Amino acid sequence: MTNTPDPTPILQALIRCPSVTPLEAGVLDCLEELMVPAGFAASRMPFSEAGTADVDNLFLRIGSDGPHFCFAGHVDVVPPGADELWSYPPFAAEIHDGVVYGRGACDMKGSVSAFCAAAAGFAADHAGNPPGSVSMLITGDEEGIAINGTVKMLAELKRRNEVPDVCLVGEPTCPGALGDTLKIGRRGSIHFEVTWTGVQGHSAYPHKALNPITPLARLIDRVSSHELDRGNAHFGPTTLAVTNFDTGNPANNVIPASANARFNIRYNTEHTGQTLQDWVALECETVKQAFGGTFAIAVVEGADAFMTEPGSFVDCMAKAVSTETGIAPKLDTGGGTSDARFIKNYCPVVEFGPNNATIHQANECIKVSELEALTRVYRRMLDDWFAGSR
Repeated sequence: MTNTPDPTPILQALIRCPSVTPLEAGVLDCLEELMVPAGFAASRMPFSEAGTADVDNLFLRIGSDGPHFCFAGHVDVVPPGADELWSYPPFAAEIHDGVVYGRGACDMKGSVSAFCAAAAGFAADHAGNPPGSVSMLITGDEEGIAINGTVKMLAELKRRNEVPDVCLVGEPTCPGALGDTLKIGRRGSIHFEVTWTGVQGHSAYPHKALNPITPLARLIDRVSSHELDRGNAHFGPTTLAVTNFDTGNPANNVIPASANARFNIRYNTEHTGQTLQDWVALECETVKQAFGGTFAIAVVEGADAFMTEPGSFVDCMAKAVSTETGIAPKLDTGGGTSDARFIKNYCPVVEFGPNNATIHQANECIKVSELEALTRVYRRMLDDWFAGSR
């Protein structure tokens, strides 16, 4: 690891590019200027789609043969919020008491900086001729609607026959100390909106109306109290959260014509999006038979549940983490969604990154010592995986 650059100046340069989704703000230029002299070929991948913002992305690669290890990450960030909530300007990347402050410091420009340093050092130690290929898939559309980023980049890489053999996503995975969590999968996410229609009427004459609130309330009670499963070896139980219940009715003496409810299900590998849709439809039909009215269901599928099975790749990544941090990482599948949900369709994928305590908050930050340790972990992952792939 003798030629590994210092990741801290890299991170400061990235933070100083205010790349709030979908703005590029010079951050990809910054990465190109760093990695091209290190021997990486750079390919910009701008994508567009009607009704969405244009997004610029970047693919960096050194080597043309296999095996092919890819790091995936995003350099877009969420808005910083009000400046007065920050102790230091959100895009100044100031260092105070050994801590780098700024929007994106740990989600996830810190991980991108650490991997840049690790990959550049790995390439230099192999005199620009690594034993295979190392690449970086960098998107500017992860914090947004994720239409013009990783999804389209992967499709283009497949067309170019450049799909990696394995991928590490640098999302901030550790809730406590660096090294405590390695994500090997994610829960699925599916959103339901149910609209129940009855007959509007006067509240003094309820027998002349059909109140849609009653069946909808019964439906919500049924689905929210139902135990979908008890989890399995790698996932906790599926959860359902009601997020809204509304009639749009301002009057106290009117039974509304319709009522609307929304709920989100975060599910494990015991289910699919389709089995959950079938279950909700059956629950609606059951309630309809008892209370009447009509219903309509709108569904938005956010992500499928998936898991990278423990094996040589997962073991190698976990060993690298424990070697450099002294902590045996928990193999976890919790949390929200990430771009790993797209990558899993192409190759095995795991996620590892820094402490996530300040992500999306004012005063987002990362310790310099943690950033340096993260760089060592990423470098160890490269060394060990390529050594085991020969």
